Amino acid sequence: MKILFMGTPDIASGCLEKLIKEKYDVIGVVTQPDKQVGRGKKIVFSPVKQVAIENNLPVYQPEKAKEESFVNEIKDLNPDVIVVVAYGQLLSKEFLDIPKYGCVNVHVSLLPKYRGAAPINWVIINGEEKTGVSTMFMDEGLDSGDIILQSEFKLDDEITAGELHDWMTLEGSKVLCETLDLIKEGKAPRTPQNHDEFSYAPIMDKNLGHVDFSKTAREIHNLVRGVNPWPSAYTTYMDKKMKIWKTKILDEKSTKEPGTILKVDKEGIKVSTKDKVILITEIQMPNKKRMEVKEFIKGNSLEEGTVLQ
Repeated sequence: MKILFMGTPDIASGCLEKLIKEKYDVIGVVTQPDKQVGRGKKIVFSPVKQVAIENNLPVYQPEKAKEESFVNEIKDLNPDVIVVVAYGQLLSKEFLDIPKYGCVNVHVSLLPKYRGAAPINWVIINGEEKTGVSTMFMDEGLDSGDIILQSEFKLDDEITAGELHDWMTLEGSKVLCETLDLIKEGKAPRTPQNHDEFSYAPIMDKNLGHVDFSKTAREIHNLVRGVNPWPSAYTTYMDKKMKIWKTKILDEKSTKEPGTILKVDKEGIKVSTKDKVILITEIQMPNKKRMEVKEFIKGNSLEEGTVLQ
């Protein structure tokens, strides 16, 4: 089958690398336009474009994939199937109808739950006990097409969004290959989604990482993991932004105001919450590197009784 691949970030580049490694016939790659980054406005290629260039694959970067000229260009390519992984644009019905076997999407949640831009983060923030990867035949809706395959797995209590992302990249590429093989054999199942059970995973906002200590220790612990590495959890200590990278829920309670620093030692920073005490074990102060609290306090002090805001 002639495959056109569409994607942009790391998780998509991992799937593209897998297809190339397994000798699938990738005839071209579509990705978002290059970005200018930093003060020097340096041009940065997407991870998918980098992989395409390294493997001498044609690259297409339309401002809008719905443009008639681009749709006609893809029609001329005549792909048998189009694979879409975190591309970043909705596709028109005319575009979706181009390939003989349809457009296949890899989505990193157990659809219909967590449709949208950031399922990896939100399953952790919301304290879900399981998640997974879904492949589906795309329609004009947002992640609403018929499901082909799903791979489900449990989430442990410590996994971060960054760690889950890496796992999803591996599992997503594996399920994608299984899906393409089924399509080629004419054996791909189609299971309509139960739209009554859908939930949404909106795009992440950097302000989402602000820790509200009036919430439960569990909610805080989940937030810290769900926004690690981006946008990262933070609080304010004596007018300074303090990033929080790792936490642990303790089987202790306090009557102090939520956010109060109860104790600081080599174990970490004990802080009161709505219910249990939470232990902060890794932090980052402005213009400093990430470090464990036991290392930080060797040359710095954190005053007990201070309320984190």
